[in-house]
Amino acid sequence: MNILLVSPQTPATFWSFRHALKFISKKSSEPPLGLLTIAAMLPQAWELRLVDMNVAPLRDDDLTWADMVFLSGMNVHLRSMQQVIARANRHNVPLAVGGPLVTTDRQLLPGADHYFLGEGEETLPQFLHDLQHGKAKKVYRAQRFPDIQKTPVPRWDLLDVKSYASLSLQFSRGCPFNCDFCNVTILNGHTPRTKSAPQFLAELQAIYDVGWRGSVFIVDDNFIGNRKILKQEILPALIDWMETHKRPFSFITEVSVNLADDDRLMNLMVQAGFDSVFVGIETPNAQSLSESNKKQNTGKDLLLAVKKMQRHGLIVSGGFIVGFDHDPPEIFDIQKNFIQHSGIITAMVGLLSAPTGTRLFKRMKEQGRLIKTMSGDNMDGSTNIIPKMDLQFLKEQYQKLLNQLYDPEGFYERLKVFLRDYRLPERKGGRLSLTEIKAFVKSLIVLGLFERGRMRYWKILFYSLIKFPKKFPLAVRLSIFGYHFRRVARSLS
Repeated sequence: MNILLVSPQTPATFWSFRHALKFISKKSSEPPLGLLTIAAMLPQAWELRLVDMNVAPLRDDDLTWADMVFLSGMNVHLRSMQQVIARANRHNVPLAVGGPLVTTDRQLLPGADHYFLGEGEETLPQFLHDLQHGKAKKVYRAQRFPDIQKTPVPRWDLLDVKSYASLSLQFSRGCPFNCDFCNVTILNGHTPRTKSAPQFLAELQAIYDVGWRGSVFIVDDNFIGNRKILKQEILPALIDWMETHKRPFSFITEVSVNLADDDRLMNLMVQAGFDSVFVGIETPNAQSLSESNKKQNTGKDLLLAVKKMQRHGLIVSGGFIVGFDHDPPEIFDIQKNFIQHSGIITAMVGLLSAPTGTRLFKRMKEQGRLIKTMSGDNMDGSTNIIPKMDLQFLKEQYQKLLNQLYDPEGFYERLKVFLRDYRLPERKGGRLSLTEIKAFVKSLIVLGLFERGRMRYWKILFYSLIKFPKKFPLAVRLSIFGYHFRRVARSLS
């Protein structure tokens, strides 16, 4: 049987890094890990072909070749997924659809032959059994959250890894917190499920064996959801593996802000090769944090927490939200000041939206304030709820906030704050790679000659060279990120 696995196209969003990828000659920021994992669960006798539409177009020949198409994606992929379904229908190819979007909003994706609601480890085996016996059903719904220690190593052989800026793996699913606006616990549960240390290292070895060297994104909902197993088993084993393999990777992951409370955990992560973490900060406004049940952020000095992680050698990216019911009119200046003083370069600011099934979604529906399905793009300036704040004022001030954050003046001033406060781990003082040199040369042309604000770019380069020469490659990389963010922000104007 010929199976075509299709990953839909991601629009030019905050997380796509599309404008930054051109500097390093990559086509996509990260691979479709979910589909690669599903591929490893299919019968070995089947012929598999993967098309990542962020890397290569979906051709009619691919659809003609296929006996069945497997499609998966998130809310941000809605339009692309609808187009793939329409093409598969025109070619009369049976279609199976899974992933986060279809799990919560199946009605948005009509036209498929089979739907997988929930995690594939739970739904796929039953489908394969039924398919073999000629009685495959329309809908397969997971009845529980599966044991991911039985999840196989993803099929990296199906992928051209050179097309990606980073590869991915997963250690855990689920989050111990239950934020009002987040659908993680709906999709993956409230209790973190983890892989074993041997299993985690086997997946890491598989990435190493396909020749990858560089950034690895650990795509957990909250990597530190089970801190005990991390400190006792996973990170010590990872440190040993990294040393044995001459430190081929650097790691990025998502964590909660309470990481700043655990010095030992931060030290272990940095020693293991983690250099960046994404933290859901949301807002400095305490009332809005309470409103959203963001308990792990309340009662904390969030600015101090960010600085502490930076001083431990972790680059902090942050998620921020405006549009809470308790947000005062001056929240935009409050957010801007916090982000500028924190030195958070990658600040993802979005309007409050309600994913299907969340407590926020249910509350907004009860109050008659729900207007549509959320877009899934955190920075497109849209919301699916009627805010307490005047909507026109909210959108205007939101756009102004983005412009202030990513305009050359605001961005490079924030980068200077970051360079001053961030402590570069000793292991980071190596030579520039060829990819970094090429990106630097391109940045000199694009950012140094043609972009508005080019004088500020030159100033930050000289500032870094004189004050923090070992951080110079990082200053270049983050300047390129700023270019991408500016392009995204301006597209909303």
